[in-house]
Amino acid sequence: MDWSPLLISLKTASLTMIFVFFLGLLAARWVVNLKSEGLKMVLDGLLTLPLVLPPTVAGYFLLYIFGVKRPIGLFFLEYFGVKIPFSFGSTVLAATVIAFPLMYRSARGALEQVDENLIYAARTLGFSEWKIFFKVSLPACLPGIAGGAVLAFARGLGEFGATSMIAGNILGKTRTLPLAVYSAVAAGDFDTAGKYVIVIVLLSFLAVVLLNYFALREKRNRKGKKS
Repeated sequence: MDWSPLLISLKTASLTMIFVFFLGLLAARWVVNLKSEGLKMVLDGLLTLPLVLPPTVAGYFLLYIFGVKRPIGLFFLEYFGVKIPFSFGSTVLAATVIAFPLMYRSARGALEQVDENLIYAARTLGFSEWKIFFKVSLPACLPGIAGGAVLAFARGLGEFGATSMIAGNILGKTRTLPLAVYSAVAAGDFDTAGKYVIVIVLLSFLAVVLLNYFALREKRNRKGKKS
C-alpha cells in the first residue's frame, strides 16, 4: 500500500486550513462591517458560491483561470517559472477554494454573535477598529472560528472534484486520498481502496469530534455570558 496519498492529503489539508483561516476571517470581518445590506448580500453570495457549485465546475473555473495558456497561468510560468496546473500547489489551490466558504460562514456567524455592548465599550475607551477586532471580537468568538478551521481541514482532506480537474491524479505528486480510492477502485483493487477508505473515515471522525468539542466550548461561553 502506497502511503504517499495520505501524506499529500495531510499536507494539502493543513496548508488549506492555514490559508482559509486568515482569508475567511478577514472576509467575514469585511462583510460583517459593511453598512449596505444589498452589497453585503451580493458579496456573501459570491464568497459562498464555491460551497454550492459542483466541485468539477469550480475546478473548471480554476483550470480556465490558471491554465498555462491563460494570462494568470502564463504570468506565473514566465516570471516565476511556476506551472500551477498538475502540481502540488494546484491541490492546495483547489482545496482552498472549495473549503473557503466553510471557514468564511463559520467566522461570519461567530462574529455576528459577539455582544455589541462589548464593542461599544471598547470604542468609548478609544480602541481602534483593528484593536477591537483582535482584543474583543476574536477572543469572544474563537471557538466558532476554530470550528470553522476544523471544517476547512476536513473539507480539504476530502476534496476530489476540483482537484481532479486542475491537479490531475499523478502518483506521488497530486494523488490525494480520495483520488487514491478512485484509482484503486478503477483498477479493481478493492482491498487497497478499502484501506484508504478506513484512513479517510478515521481522520474525518477525528475532525467531527474536534468540531463537536469547539461547538461545546462555544455553547458554554454563551451560557457564561448570559449568566
